[in-house]
Amino acid sequence: LDDAELDRVADDLARRDIAAVALTGVFAPVDPRHETWAAERLRARLPRLDITLSHEIGRLGLLERENAAILNACLAPLARRTIAAFREAVAALGLEPAPRLYLSQNDGTLMDADYAARYPVLTFASGPTNSTRGAAFLSGRGDAVVLDVGGTTTDGGVLVNGFPREASFEVTVGGVRTNFRMPDVVSVGLGGGSIIADGGAAVGPLSVGYRLPERARVFGGDTLTATDIAVAAGLARLGEPTRLSDLDPAAVTRARGVIRERVADLLDLLKTDAAPAPVIVVGGGGILVEEPIAGASEVIRPPHFDCANAIGAAIAQVSGEVDRIFAVDGRAYTRDSALGAARAEATKRAIAAGADPATVTIVEVDEIPLAYLPSNALRVRVKAVGDL
Repeated sequence: LDDAELDRVADDLARRDIAAVALTGVFAPVDPRHETWAAERLRARLPRLDITLSHEIGRLGLLERENAAILNACLAPLARRTIAAFREAVAALGLEPAPRLYLSQNDGTLMDADYAARYPVLTFASGPTNSTRGAAFLSGRGDAVVLDVGGTTTDGGVLVNGFPREASFEVTVGGVRTNFRMPDVVSVGLGGGSIIADGGAAVGPLSVGYRLPERARVFGGDTLTATDIAVAAGLARLGEPTRLSDLDPAAVTRARGVIRERVADLLDLLKTDAAPAPVIVVGGGGILVEEPIAGASEVIRPPHFDCANAIGAAIAQVSGEVDRIFAVDGRAYTRDSALGAARAEATKRAIAAGADPATVTIVEVDEIPLAYLPSNALRVRVKAVGDL
């Protein structure tokens, strides 16, 4: 690398008052030393610079990994302000001893607030992930499809060994292709606040959202919502059902049919084969989901299903993950030493994120030989998990 060129870049950053930088090396997943060296050189000149290294964020795929690193770098200043506000709110409670602050991330685990400030993209889609983990805890099931029905959308995910299934392909964020870790979540515009139109033939995606208690007809409002349909159909007891006495029964029947069809289609999108799968329904809007569901072997509504999101955050552990390519040529690494190095790095990252070292265990190991590359390249993914 060119020392002088990096120094010129540092001078330009200082002159333009740039606060955040993303560093991307072409082969960083194989060998991150260039990214690390460049970061050290820049920090020596600009100690306050926020630097994101692509090998710590993204996976294989140069452009997608670069995009993921840029997104993280852009969000770093916002993450610091947001987390500082959370700290102030917690401090105002006057708890003794002063508690540590953790944020949920999108693999169903937690990370220390300082770690979250460095890697804010890891919080993307953590809401549906919390609900998935909460569904596993409340139902006692480790493998199932989870439907989290809220006020505006229904988020569908898949439990695998008690944790959310991850997306196996690139993820688009705001129209930008990225490849950092994300849960495999599919969302449809169906929730308790979904607006009913066309005599029940249209359900959503427009929604009254958080204003449901004042806009829904059953609560005295003037907007017909999916919650009104559930109450009129006898699926739930909320508000004043007498306010719905003038509803056309045919419209109620049509709306229920649309909701059932939308739920069944979402289930089909989430399943990997045609066999029926168990479905866990959670979220406050779960009253909309009628049984049976086409394609479901059983429908489970665990106790406190409407609080699954909060429960998922409360029970979460802390994780660390590594996704690297090793040159297994017998000199730098053998297969066993590559797996050992990845396990050690994942454990180190879990501890750095706030895990108790005595409780850290390896919960996932994937190794994929890469063809058509010299030195018997091996891609290794390892996840370590520990208690707070």
